[in-house]
Amino acid sequence: MAVKISDDCISCGACEAECANKAISEGPTSYVVNPERCTECVGSHNEPQCMQTCPISAIVLDEGCREAHEDLLARWQALHPGETPKTT
Repeated sequence: MAVKISDDCISCGACEAECANKAISEGPTSYVVNPERCTECVGSHNEPQCMQTCPISAIVLDEGCREAHEDLLARWQALHPGETPKTT
């Protein structure tokens, strides 16, 4: 997973509603990303919707945890069996 929510998060919840994989949830002090569900929106959108929605840009790519596009698409397919990806 290459998307993370920084400590700057204001816990507004905008990102949670935009996540097609339900990978974002409220943590003890701010929102968090579940790496087992995050596909960086591969399969659903052309770019991570949480990053586009965050009003303070608290969601960033974690360059130290990059995943191959094919791995992200495979995860999306596992989370959405029988569906056709909107992006590949």
